[in-house]
Amino acid sequence: MDHFAQQAFAIFRHGVAAVQPQQFMRSCLPAELVAGATRIFVLGAGKAATAMAREAELLLGDKVTQGLIVTNDPAAAPLSRISTIIGSHPVPDANSLIAGTAMLGMADGMQRGDLVLFLLSGGASSLLADVPEGATMEELQQLFDALLKSGADIREMNTVRKHLSAIKGGQLARQLQPATVFTIILSDVPGNDPAVIGSGPTVTDPSTFAEAWAVLEKYSLTATLPPGLLHHLQQGLSGAIPETAKPGTLPHAHHCIAASNSIALAAAKQKAEALGYHTTVLTDTATGEARELATRLARQALAYEGPFPACLLAGGETTVQVKGKGKGGRNQELALAAGIALKDAPYITFLSAGTDGIDGPTDAAGAVVNAQILRNAQDPLPFLQNNDAYHFFEKTGSLLKTGHTHTNVMDLAVILLQQPPAFP
Repeated sequence: MDHFAQQAFAIFRHGVAAVQPQQFMRSCLPAELVAGATRIFVLGAGKAATAMAREAELLLGDKVTQGLIVTNDPAAAPLSRISTIIGSHPVPDANSLIAGTAMLGMADGMQRGDLVLFLLSGGASSLLADVPEGATMEELQQLFDALLKSGADIREMNTVRKHLSAIKGGQLARQLQPATVFTIILSDVPGNDPAVIGSGPTVTDPSTFAEAWAVLEKYSLTATLPPGLLHHLQQGLSGAIPETAKPGTLPHAHHCIAASNSIALAAAKQKAEALGYHTTVLTDTATGEARELATRLARQALAYEGPFPACLLAGGETTVQVKGKGKGGRNQELALAAGIALKDAPYITFLSAGTDGIDGPTDAAGAVVNAQILRNAQDPLPFLQNNDAYHFFEKTGSLLKTGHTHTNVMDLAVILLQQPPAFP
């Protein structure tokens, strides 16, 4: 990577560092509930579950009666009092089902005076799973994979997931009664809606079976629904299966949004300014198709009229409609599309990466691109058309690889602008 690519990466890393669990767990622990609890159970699910649970152990010590978390980090270090299960993301697997079954089993033993600390972060929708009666895990995997490739956004996907589960949509909190439930949330969704983050197993949910069905219709997935899942949804639409936990029905459950994309953006801005950049945060709720967002951000960079050098920052989470047979993730696709749009602007460097360190089914967090990187590269357009950004950036040496970062607050885009050349 050249000097400017390295600076963009440093700005990204500073943003990620600001949303590590050690930065927020202490301030979010409910001191009064902890002090008054007879027993304390620590449960959790998500990409940051291990790091959050480690902080919980450090802060609570032997007050933890028992615990269980599920995460996707294969190198997760063992905890002292909290058990760990390694599940799969973005599609659930047998371990995800084991975790779901185990947490429902623990719920059976809850008593009045117990406190359940639930540690929730992105990825929980896949990592903590159950299968509707009459359906199979294979059917669930088939549908979730189709949703991921359809272009559906996270709210739409999780609306469907919640209505194919007895855990999601506040239903785990319902099972944990009469214990008090306090959820510490690391947000990975635009707007920080707790009902959407990780499919909200411990918070109330306003969505309905009818809305889940509408999502499947929107993306033309109803005709190919596996029979077990079709039957379950039809039962829900008819009222034969209870809805998810609706607002006002979980008075024993409370939550705290501990960290979000806006915090990471603020830290990234601080780093960019320390490097001498005039910095502007464009948004922390960027959504939509990755290629379309790339076009919008590229236009904003090209239209910039402020002082130089400049840094434009954006956060959010895009979608990709997968039609090709290549390899990549939404951040790599966004960076490649932006690079194509900015190929004639050698003064602009564009980075897009996931704060969790894992972009799609790859070992990269994202990628960085500028005219220098594109100069000796192959034509990027065929790679974009084949959803094959990974192999393009692999050849140019501009993939960003961080490994699991133990946090997850969506994605960050860092756009660096040097003084453009003067034209006579």
